[in-house]
Amino acid sequence: MSEYILKTTNLTKTYKGYHAVNNVSIALEPGKIYGLVGRNGAGKSTTINLILDQLKLDAGEIRILGKQNHSYLHKENIGVVFDECKFHSVLNAKDIAQILSGSYKTWDMNLFEEYMKRLDVPLNKSIGQLSKGMKMKLSIICALSHRPQILILDEATTGLDPVVRDEILDIFLEFIQDEEHSILFSTHITSDIQKVADYVILIHNGKIIFEEKKDDLIYNYGIIRPDAGRLPHRGGYALPAGPLPARPAVAGHLAGAPCGGSHPARV
Repeated sequence: MSEYILKTTNLTKTYKGYHAVNNVSIALEPGKIYGLVGRNGAGKSTTINLILDQLKLDAGEIRILGKQNHSYLHKENIGVVFDECKFHSVLNAKDIAQILSGSYKTWDMNLFEEYMKRLDVPLNKSIGQLSKGMKMKLSIICALSHRPQILILDEATTGLDPVVRDEILDIFLEFIQDEEHSILFSTHITSDIQKVADYVILIHNGKIIFEEKKDDLIYNYGIIRPDAGRLPHRGGYALPAGPLPARPAVAGHLAGAPCGGSHPARV
């Protein structure tokens, strides 16, 4: 088996001459959580939809568990959650569990019921009667209940209250504890990245700007806020000696992250 649970090489997708995704290469190791960050329109959702085989690649390669990606081959191996619940509003959780148990060979009804009790999601209420938080809990429960090896989430925690988000993030951490599972999740919520991500991938204008360990980013980067009417200059505000680094600052994405030890803040 490949050392990577999921690997993309030079993914490219073009719309009318515009590169929505341009030579995107990422590699997910088992036992790790990867946070995919970037502005709206940066290419996060396009990258995820290419991985899920929902869009046709113009160029590049995707390998999952060492094999080329085809949705029919890897349906059992990938759990997916989007930013909105995709289940029909007239169905309830029992109905959905019955449908999915016939769709996935690996569906575990006991695990489904265990998560439903733990997260206090009602079995008999229709989807249309559930709050956004309850709908998202149900979507995540369903994604986990067929025991996938990879969990892919596209803005899945957006709009949730902090208590619900913390419950869900704890489940994500449990999911990767056996060192055999991985998570790729896109988000605008930097506190989620700081709490659970092992790596941060920054995408901008369809290109990967960097992929770094989260702890390294927090340790080596920070925000410098000069006093009103003053501009930062060498000799003040902990600017590093010598030429400024060419790499774009991550401060806008991990805002407020402290600089550790005696390392200077980078801007």
